[in-house]
Amino acid sequence: MLIIDERPEAPASGALTTTVAKEYVHRAALSDVFLTDCAASGPDSFVIGAQWPRLHGFYQADHGLYDPLLLCETIRQTLPLLIHTQYGVPFGHQLMWSHLHYAVNPQAMPVGRTPADLRLHVTCTDATYRRGLPAALSLRYEITRGDDLLAVASTDFSCHTPAVYRRLRAGRDSIKAAFWDIPRPPLPVLPEHCARERAQDVVLAPGDRAGRWRLRVDTAHPVLFDHPVDHAPGMLLLEAARQAGYAARPGDAAARWPASMDVAFRKYVEFDQPCWIEARPAAATGTVGAVGSAGSPGSAGPAGPAGTSEPPGATSGGPGHPAEPADPTEPAEAVRVTAVQGDGTAFEALVGLRDVSGLA
Repeated sequence: MLIIDERPEAPASGALTTTVAKEYVHRAALSDVFLTDCAASGPDSFVIGAQWPRLHGFYQADHGLYDPLLLCETIRQTLPLLIHTQYGVPFGHQLMWSHLHYAVNPQAMPVGRTPADLRLHVTCTDATYRRGLPAALSLRYEITRGDDLLAVASTDFSCHTPAVYRRLRAGRDSIKAAFWDIPRPPLPVLPEHCARERAQDVVLAPGDRAGRWRLRVDTAHPVLFDHPVDHAPGMLLLEAARQAGYAARPGDAAARWPASMDVAFRKYVEFDQPCWIEARPAAATGTVGAVGSAGSPGSAGPAGPAGTSEPPGATSGGPGHPAEPADPTEPAEAVRVTAVQGDGTAFEALVGLRDVSGLA
């Protein structure tokens, strides 16, 4: 006889849970849809539910903590969900991230005995409309897990009609020409230099000097390239920024964790020419949690993710003013990562790394 010791509690009436439609978050795989519901809580304010699995094949737990880039993907999914379900933007319009900032409370990130249920409290702080539809939005987030503040974040992005997107891409919007003809990626750097276990998850290839790598574009990757696209996706670039932060000091990569990141995307990263990722310590120009200061990715720049926000427990003078880390006594390290393609900067990132080995 099969004996089951524990049974799930019966749900309350009408409380059955599912994910949102994958089309609303621009994913092909149902397994990578993390959002569960969305409701307006006021004018231009929303509460979005999300659930993280205890184990993910790419966004892997480290030191018993969820991967902060799983938070980034969760935030990314809220952008199409909101414009389609709350702002009436039809399918076929293209989103362009211009800036993203997040700061995570590691104490709220442990992987537990059940999946993590989150609430994302989202406020639209600025919006530009064209012909009754949003053309650009700025969003701020407070993400909670139960009674704990898990993270704060902010992002700016723009939304373009198919016709406008074709003009912006200037002939590069053909997925057939851009995606299917990409050559095989170069060999990666050693996975342990990037705190990765598998070579196929490494997005950096050796460069021509120390602190410089080539972006490794593997369109066969099932998570980073969930569906064909005409340019390097934002989550690939965020992963490159994280891995460059690790690879800048490969000897202790496994002990560090990306507790914060401030990223400004300047232009599209194309598939038909190399993109070079460069990393250097940022102690002289910025500190963890200090975002939006002069010369940092929080400064004004071309559209491409943007916004500033303070870490949990921080104080700030407002958008564009430095914010102090939640715990200034906690050891922290900042790495400035820049991507260069052709004669221009593709993105800039300030990656805040913390030693979380003692939290496990």
